[in-house]
Amino acid sequence: MSQAILAPDLAEFAQRTSRKIHRRLVPFLLLLYTIAYLDRANLSYAGLEMTRELHFSNEVYGLGGGIFFLGYFILEIPGAILVERWSARKWISRIMLSWGLVAALTGLIHSRSEFYWARFLLGVTEAGFYPGVVVYLTHWFRAADRATALAGFMVGIPLSQVVGSPLSAALMNIHWLGWSGWRWLLILEGAPAIIAGVWAFFHLTDRPKDAKWLTVEEQNWIASELEQDKMNLNSKGRDKAWRVVFRPQVWLLTAIWFFGLCVGNALILWLPKIIQRMSGYSPVVTTLVSVIPYLAAWPFTLLVGWNSDRTGERRWHTAGCLFLAAGALALSRATENIPIGIFALTVASMALSARQAPFWSVSSSLLAGTSSAVAIAVISSFGQLGGFAGPYIVGFLTDRTGTYAAGTFYLIGSAVIAGCLMLLLKLPNRSIGHAG
Repeated sequence: MSQAILAPDLAEFAQRTSRKIHRRLVPFLLLLYTIAYLDRANLSYAGLEMTRELHFSNEVYGLGGGIFFLGYFILEIPGAILVERWSARKWISRIMLSWGLVAALTGLIHSRSEFYWARFLLGVTEAGFYPGVVVYLTHWFRAADRATALAGFMVGIPLSQVVGSPLSAALMNIHWLGWSGWRWLLILEGAPAIIAGVWAFFHLTDRPKDAKWLTVEEQNWIASELEQDKMNLNSKGRDKAWRVVFRPQVWLLTAIWFFGLCVGNALILWLPKIIQRMSGYSPVVTTLVSVIPYLAAWPFTLLVGWNSDRTGERRWHTAGCLFLAAGALALSRATENIPIGIFALTVASMALSARQAPFWSVSSSLLAGTSSAVAIAVISSFGQLGGFAGPYIVGFLTDRTGTYAAGTFYLIGSAVIAGCLMLLLKLPNRSIGHAG
């Protein structure tokens, strides 16, 4: 780095470079994640009509929603390692092209077996995207700045619903070629992923040294900062990356992610149906009302990520969100008042969305290099099985009891368990750059 930048202007230079990197990468990754979740979660809207037309039970619908994560499970670990050792740009581009095609083809299903296969293949094609991006952000953002960057990316979950709810409501009114609106919803919402896949190939940059949009001084500064982060970690075993599989911290984080996803993914899949059962609204009105929780979750997710970086605290930011979600879900069951019920579901959605940035800031800061990629992939991969369990168990319990009460109590219990496990996690100060 030039001597001019070693003067008192260093702080301003660092801040300016960090903002430049953030503006270049985070909004684009947010777009990709918004599209990803649009293709993943549009089933919750299509299901308002699809289950009736194809005569699917709640159990079949829940199993189809959850089986996505079995496919996702298979390629999580290889995908994260490819991002670390090969190319995030090429891998993410490939993922988006293939999942866009499969997402569109889901609109052509006619039977239960076709539904299961389509959801399974969608998980296979999208596998590696989420942990891949978490790994990719470690190539660009210092540990102390990571929760803000992760929050900017993960806000794609509520944003996808903010965009997807009115869009889905409009598409469900289309009946071209005699096909139902839910089919066109799935077919047409697959196209953006294909377009974004081509765009990602040209827009993303694998490492700072490849970034022509940074000056040489900026490249050198962020590279030296990231290298310093690695030196602050105990990375002596990073060439034996698979040893991280046996670290208790990794499996504790995996359990936290598992139970958190049981709640988060089940709520995303079942929220429109719960609101419809609670209110009696039509499918189109239900779809529009379902946007309310995600409108509130968007700023709350950014706020929690920012405050976690500001304070350097990760554990209580994650656990507090999980406990808040549990309390809100309990309130949704305790009231028959529609506005209060929707408010409670809104708070639960806010908390479940916001928990992710501080959680992944911990997970991505425990190790360096390939060891970090493997740890992230193990946590995400095995934790994704909660994404299978939650939606299926809610559907199973709903069919057996005739109400969503038992399924909601299961989600409350999962959120409490995840929060308690998070408080058991011991974090060395060096893992995140602050105490906490």
